[in-house]
Amino acid sequence: MEDKKLTFIMYPWYAMGHLTSFLHLSNKLAHRGHKIFFVHPTNTLSKLEKFNRYPELINFKSVTVPHVDGLPLGAETTSDVPIFNQNLLCQALDLTLPKIESLIQEIKPHFIFYDFAYWVPSIARKYKVKSVHYCSITPSSVGYLMRGENPSSEAEMMEPPPGFPVDSSIKLHKHEARLIVALHSMGKNSSNSGSGSVSFTQRLLLAFQDGDAIAFKTTREIEGPYYEFVEHKFKKPVVLAGPVLPEPIESSNTEENWSKWLEKFQEKTVILCAFGSECNLKKDQFQELGFWDLNLLVIRFFAALKPPIEAETIEEALPEGFKERTQGKGIVHSGWAEQQLMLSHPSVGCFVTHCGGNSLSEVMINECQLVLVPNFGDQFINSRLFGGDLKAGVEVERNEENGSFTKDGVCKAIKMVMNDESEEGCKIRANRAKWREFLLSKGLEDSYIDALVHKLQCLL
Repeated sequence: MEDKKLTFIMYPWYAMGHLTSFLHLSNKLAHRGHKIFFVHPTNTLSKLEKFNRYPELINFKSVTVPHVDGLPLGAETTSDVPIFNQNLLCQALDLTLPKIESLIQEIKPHFIFYDFAYWVPSIARKYKVKSVHYCSITPSSVGYLMRGENPSSEAEMMEPPPGFPVDSSIKLHKHEARLIVALHSMGKNSSNSGSGSVSFTQRLLLAFQDGDAIAFKTTREIEGPYYEFVEHKFKKPVVLAGPVLPEPIESSNTEENWSKWLEKFQEKTVILCAFGSECNLKKDQFQELGFWDLNLLVIRFFAALKPPIEAETIEEALPEGFKERTQGKGIVHSGWAEQQLMLSHPSVGCFVTHCGGNSLSEVMINECQLVLVPNFGDQFINSRLFGGDLKAGVEVERNEENGSFTKDGVCKAIKMVMNDESEEGCKIRANRAKWREFLLSKGLEDSYIDALVHKLQCLL
């Protein structure tokens, strides 16, 4: 059985974080000789191809994202759609059911991995194909946030659910609980037919409940009690894929130019700030990031950010006199920057992150320190996990009621992780180094992937 080569279809949600997460796992499986058919929205191919280490075994299958009334024309991924309109993108995903059924009939895989396409298990069973919910968010996030079909109140969401691991640092602040309750209701009152009658919470619950197994990108050492809680909650086999470290990627001409800019500075003196492809801060919060206020923090920075909500360009959102005060010392860039390459550059000493899962995976295997600024959804839980349970970074202090932060708070967190000689600062840097050593330890990742394959074969 161990030598049996498997065939997989991968069908991730239309978000770059989910697509790349599924592709990283695909590389690990292909390395062991298994064959992958990777389904993706048509125009994402250019961003995905460079991550494919086994083109002879990983075949890309493009799918045209159907248009749904209310979606921007040509929208394909979550970065094209405001967060509270993403139920429309879910409806577009559901309209691809016939295409996915056709692929299953044609390819006859052993397994199909999915996440938001909750209907995959029902069509997979028709063709005796096993379905696995490969969850791009952490077991701690699933365990805390998934409370049932009816959204909890803000007060209930601020506290962990019954049976949640007692030693956990994870709780939500008031402004975070408010956002989560709103997210749980998303799509529930839509008048459209089809998936419009399925709320976001119902979609996720069905996805967890109906598959043959649930898989996570994590380790027992980091999230043991949380994955056991999820396994008990859903009464499904839970398999862990390990850290699923991203493969090294080659730099493009653009990345080589950024690398040359970074080389001007001493080791570990540059702050890298990146909030992902979906985060639009409000203009006042954009200006409060503060690491570019050289009166507060004399240091170099590279910020890869989308223009804030009230501005069309980065330039019109920058504080007055910004260019004059930061000439040669910092860059704010609104285009694509290869975060994985920049994090590994010796000059980068601190990463200010929105706490997306892939961003945390990339930073944890590099040496730069970690400042946490979660913005939405599972990012809040990730921040408590890495800043609280693991004590590997510092979360920026925020207003309990509205979630706002100040430049003083941002700079305080950066100083603590980079050069604060207090007992707390030293402890955080030591923990950061300990977890990096663990994740890079010889044989760790292979042992988890091999165990994953073995458990999958046992399902057949």
